Amino acid sequence: MATVRSSFCLTNSSIFFTSSNLKWVPGNYLNTNQNISRIRVIASSSGSNLMTQSSSVSSTAERTNFGFKNLTETFWVDVQRAEGRPLNVQINAPLSIGTALSLEKVENVAIRVELSNGCVGWGEVAVVPSVTAKNQMVALAMAKEACEFLCCSSPRVLNLVLNEIGGILPGTEFASVRAGVEMALIDAVANSIGVPLWRLFGGVSNTLTTAITLPSICPAEASELASKYCQLGFKTLKRKMEKNINAEIKILQAIQAAHPHCSFIIDANGRYTVKEAIEVLQKLHDSGIRPTLLEQPIHRYELTGLKEVSDFARGKYGMSVSVDESCESLNDVQGVIKESLADVINIKLAKFGVMGALEIIELARNSGVNLMISNAVETRLATGFAAHLAAGLGCFKFVSLDMPFLLSEDPVICGYEASGAIYKFLNARGQGGFLKWDFTS
Repeated sequence: MATVRSSFCLTNSSIFFTSSNLKWVPGNYLNTNQNISRIRVIASSSGSNLMTQSSSVSSTAERTNFGFKNLTETFWVDVQRAEGRPLNVQINAPLSIGTALSLEKVENVAIRVELSNGCVGWGEVAVVPSVTAKNQMVALAMAKEACEFLCCSSPRVLNLVLNEIGGILPGTEFASVRAGVEMALIDAVANSIGVPLWRLFGGVSNTLTTAITLPSICPAEASELASKYCQLGFKTLKRKMEKNINAEIKILQAIQAAHPHCSFIIDANGRYTVKEAIEVLQKLHDSGIRPTLLEQPIHRYELTGLKEVSDFARGKYGMSVSVDESCESLNDVQGVIKESLADVINIKLAKFGVMGALEIIELARNSGVNLMISNAVETRLATGFAAHLAAGLGCFKFVSLDMPFLLSEDPVICGYEASGAIYKFLNARGQGGFLKWDFTS
């Protein structure tokens, strides 16, 4: 029995909160396909005990919204230790980010949070210059400030802690640091209550299928790699487009010849004008290339042009267009939805933070807009958290969480299982994995 300030116990029919202890009540929670119950919290007059009653949830949307929100409003967090350390991992081949940046190494920050009950949670801060925190040193400094706050704070309800972290690490500039700290806190709490993250976020599925990105290589190498990915079961391949469209078409044709039944996600990284983007779509079509998704075709601030390209792609070729760089905040997403600028919103936890991403996901779902989830330059630590969230919610039409495949080593122990394109999440607590802490020293 673990001692905590307040606790949460999940079974197939009821959940009990107590002020002093955590006790697992046996139930069928391991059944992936069971119907999870809605929580209704009833406080006693003394305030010393909380008991919940359950009622049947009639829809997936309801089922995937109640659990985590209720937990944030009831679980008391008492942090004993919190720390951030450098997390450096080599990338197999240079990775293009945007139109002017190429990375050869992951230089992120690992976050470790330990609660007073001994449960530990892990998070990761992505560092991509011009996209997230300026550099690793800045990310470490901001993570240190947040960790010191957690260690010095008196016990309080999780949502209050998360709100405070949002104040310390506000806006887009520090979103990736905020995401890393949020991941670690949520993972620690999930460990405390003995629940896997995928189930905490809704339990829709314990598996997830991802696309995989092909690096900047020649047609022959692309063909060889596509054949390999085909054998491994990857059905969706992602290509970050370069400026020379004729050269890109040769690469895509080589990929298609080696993997004739694959689907393409084309990521333009905002490198085209409206005219160029439309020409690219026409040339792809004339060359027999039929992408299912075109990601960020033009510059992030060219919103009128974005709508023009989206309307053309949808109307002429039945192709969806997603926004990535054009959405950096909830306000941006609201604008995209209101003006019907694109068909798909790309969610990155490093761009919005965990709590910000959940808010945007809810908005998109309520508005009938499709969702994509992808990751920044991250290890299996942050990728695992995002994958748990995506599997648990079950609302993402496109998934591109492939960054760990592109790294030369894996600093994470345990966690999800990967079989080709399929991630499988076990019933281990939290995200089920942890970092080789000495790896970061």
